[in-house]
Amino acid sequence: MAFWKKYVFLQALFLTIVMLIIGIYLGIIFEKNQIDNMESFYSQSEISLIDIVALNNLIDAKNISCSVLKKASFDFADRIYEEALLLEDYEKSGKITENIKSVHTKYDLLRTFLWMNSIKIKNQCPSHFSSVVYLYNYSTEDLTQKAEQSVWSKVLYELKSSNSDKILLIPISVDQSLVSLDSLKNDFNITNYPVVIINEKKVIYSISSVSDLEKYII
Repeated sequence: MAFWKKYVFLQALFLTIVMLIIGIYLGIIFEKNQIDNMESFYSQSEISLIDIVALNNLIDAKNISCSVLKKASFDFADRIYEEALLLEDYEKSGKITENIKSVHTKYDLLRTFLWMNSIKIKNQCPSHFSSVVYLYNYSTEDLTQKAEQSVWSKVLYELKSSNSDKILLIPISVDQSLVSLDSLKNDFNITNYPVVIINEKKVIYSISSVSDLEKYII
């Protein structure tokens, strides 16, 4: 009887170890598929951004309308926003790994380039659109800050939805150690996050209603 109990125990232990190994293996495959998908999306978005920058650099050399530049920027911003939502779903579906963080950083770099390019376009094409840059902490563990950022995200989504052809919405996390982003932030003497910057003129720290924010929109 003792031998039989020991046999059953070892069999159960063996099955547990096998299931654990299978679970880890499936988890690795699942994460790899997620990363591969996001890397594929990122590559396409990177190409789109380079295309916009190239188009923007041609504006002085050729007769390229401001409406074309605006549309290209808006299409790109909408694309990476949708991909960011997909990345967020991936993050919610499991543990946030270093690989996923790396993809997130790449997207923040794309958005930083988009912000820089939008400034240039607005200098060349004034009054064609407004930029709304939302800076937040991606890795914060502060529950109060998380709640505040959640509210801001909903308000800005509603603002964009109500003014889809007027607003270039650019959310960027600030805890990614991006030199280009740090350089941009220094121009605004930002003291804490989250913060919203409208047209590089108005810096807003307190959560505002959509109607209040619309006052600063062109």
